[in-house]
Amino acid sequence: MEIWKEFSFDAAHLLPNVPEGHKCRRLHGHTYTVRVFVRGEPDENVGWIIDFADIKEAFDPIRERLDHYYLNEIEGLENPTAEMLARWIWQRLAPRLDGLSRIEIQETCTSGCTYEGD
Repeated sequence: MEIWKEFSFDAAHLLPNVPEGHKCRRLHGHTYTVRVFVRGEPDENVGWIIDFADIKEAFDPIRERLDHYYLNEIEGLENPTAEMLARWIWQRLAPRLDGLSRIEIQETCTSGCTYEGD
């Protein structure tokens, strides 16, 4: 069984490795949506895999590091594509959250990325 909790944050970025003239090479921002998925079996006593509050507690420091920042200035996000952002979040969240099974990043209402670890 898998559960998820959704978060959002606002941030600016540009993509330095796309061709000159590409719209994503210009500074712009997004309201990102992040879904954090946890896989496991519900505990027989409490009936859940993990308390949603525990997912929030694990993700909050990561969200605080990203929200209203220029992503390109964050170490490891010099080329902050949705794919690189999903991996960056995974690397910081996995040690804090048992059962982490995937990260979904939605950059716009029609575009996103799913990452399931290395």
